[in-house]
Amino acid sequence: MSALRRKFGDDYQVVTTSSSCSGFSQPVPKKKRQRFVDKNGRCNVQHGNLGSETSRYLSDLFTTLVDLKWRWNLFIFILTYTVAWLFMASMWWVIAYIRGDLNKAYDKDYTPCVANVYNFPSAFLFFIETEATIGYGFRYITDKCPEGIILFLFQSILGSIVDAFLIGCMFIKMSQPKKRAETLMFSEHAVISMRDGKLTLMFRVGNLRNSHMVSAQIRCKLLKSRQTPEGEFLPLDQLELDVGFSTGADQLFLVSPLTICHVIDAKSPFYDLSQRSMQTEQFEIVVILEGIVETTGMTCQARTSYTEDEVLWGHRFFPVISLEEGFFKVDYSQFHATFEVHTPPYSVKEQEEMLLMSSPLIAPAVSNSKERNNSVDCLDGLDDISTKLPPKLQKITGREDFPKKLLRMSSTTSEKAYSIGDLPMKLQRISSVPGNSEEKLVIRTTKMMSDPMSQSVADLPPKLQKLSGGGTRMDGNLPPKLRKMNSDRFT
Repeated sequence: MSALRRKFGDDYQVVTTSSSCSGFSQPVPKKKRQRFVDKNGRCNVQHGNLGSETSRYLSDLFTTLVDLKWRWNLFIFILTYTVAWLFMASMWWVIAYIRGDLNKAYDKDYTPCVANVYNFPSAFLFFIETEATIGYGFRYITDKCPEGIILFLFQSILGSIVDAFLIGCMFIKMSQPKKRAETLMFSEHAVISMRDGKLTLMFRVGNLRNSHMVSAQIRCKLLKSRQTPEGEFLPLDQLELDVGFSTGADQLFLVSPLTICHVIDAKSPFYDLSQRSMQTEQFEIVVILEGIVETTGMTCQARTSYTEDEVLWGHRFFPVISLEEGFFKVDYSQFHATFEVHTPPYSVKEQEEMLLMSSPLIAPAVSNSKERNNSVDCLDGLDDISTKLPPKLQKITGREDFPKKLLRMSSTTSEKAYSIGDLPMKLQRISSVPGNSEEKLVIRTTKMMSDPMSQSVADLPPKLQKLSGGGTRMDGNLPPKLRKMNSDRFT
């Protein structure tokens, strides 16, 4: 154990290995439930109540025989040959019986249909000699029996058909790549941990033979029951798990064990899956590995599945490849072994929500409450000043609602971010500069508000322009009514 810790780090701890590795404990599954696909790849489905559809099996009799189990194939093989041999031997015996060859078999002056056929066993031996082309030379057909010649032709044609059918069926069944699939290994468990900063579902595949799988491709299906918004219940809804279709990672070069990865993101069916929710979830991951057998050129398919109790949260696979002198060595004793790593127990959705809440661009800014109150009071004073202006000057400035907008903008940081688009371009540039506090923003706003007042003096009547002194502050030259209003505005 100490050697493993020195190699893989002290933060890791071995929690499960294969049964061949002693000293390590195996995780006890919660319970064994019904599977759709067994670990050996067999689909646990039976078809019933077919009715008249069973005739479809007879229409494709060859495929039906190939799909049967070996014991049924051997039984049909032996039964077919036995029945065919007995039937043809009986035909030869019937011809000999009708012609009377059985009673005159020992008459040297009589020419029978088949020489030296005295009874049914001798007729059966003649058929076997003819069918197997053994030809002992003791029993043979004579030229005095045309019906025997016709039966001999029928026997040759029928025997060729039966041989081609049954021997071909047995050859196809023996050369099926199902046995090749047994040398393709899948890890006993799938794991969920962080890889490249992303929460990832992983499992391992391996090839025990030195011959390669040409054009090997892997696919994953998630089987999970769900109910549609319309109320329809789907007991085995199939969802696709992306294992690298866009990047080509699903095309495998399977010369050594590979770890297949499914990145859990917003498009993944496991987007809401967390360590806590795995205790109540029920699902099954079906893995399908396809490829062409290099030696035979036939397509091979290997399957397995992982239920929710076979998916380990916060685990990672042990490395199995080591560099030796001139070659790479694969240690299959560690093929199923995993060790525990630090993994957040939250789902990807929960992690994104927590990251969004802790982001400084979204969270409220922490500022001095005194400065905020001063800014609000200043804006209230500007609002009062703008309401005290005469209607004509309010119309000239065209900014009656500006202090209210600025107050709404500066109330919170988030509101400021959304209301910047309502401000003039000059204020937008000021507010976008980092380090500008709210107090500086209010001071610059007050200064900018006074600019339109001075710029709009040119729009006043000549009499007022003369009284204003060319754009300077209006003083004692103003009429008493305007002087009083001006003193209230700047005090």
